[in-house]
Amino acid sequence: MDDIKSHVKDYEDEEEIASYLSKILKKEAFDQKGLIYGMGHAVYSISDPRERVFKGFVEQLARDKGREKDMTLYNNIEKIAPKLIAKQRQIFKGVSPNIDFYSGFVYDMLNIPRELYTPLFAIARIAGWSAHRLEELITTDKIIRPA
Repeated sequence: MDDIKSHVKDYEDEEEIASYLSKILKKEAFDQKGLIYGMGHAVYSISDPRERVFKGFVEQLARDKGREKDMTLYNNIEKIAPKLIAKQRQIFKGVSPNIDFYSGFVYDMLNIPRELYTPLFAIARIAGWSAHRLEELITTDKIIRPA
């Protein structure tokens, strides 16, 4: 998000935001991978119900911390990016923000150091990863890998 913030001056200008997001998708900007991180999920293709719930808390925290301007940018990216991704990739099933779309923003508002973002991401998933592994051990003799 830092990259987008450094290239988009007016967080309310949807055309400016769309222009820069298009450059990202065309691999002309940011890390040249063509991805808008935090958009899309393998299972939750129409919408991520976890993100819908989480967003309400994020909006309240942004108000409490005086970060409404940043929240405006997130809201506009959430609105614009799915349309651009669908058009660019000819995806018709839908693309929506996932639970991690706001996580860096929340960590920043809570003054969590950046070097802890990745460990927090992993810690939050260890129980689920462990449960999946136990399920594999109990039900099959193969390791199940995501597609």
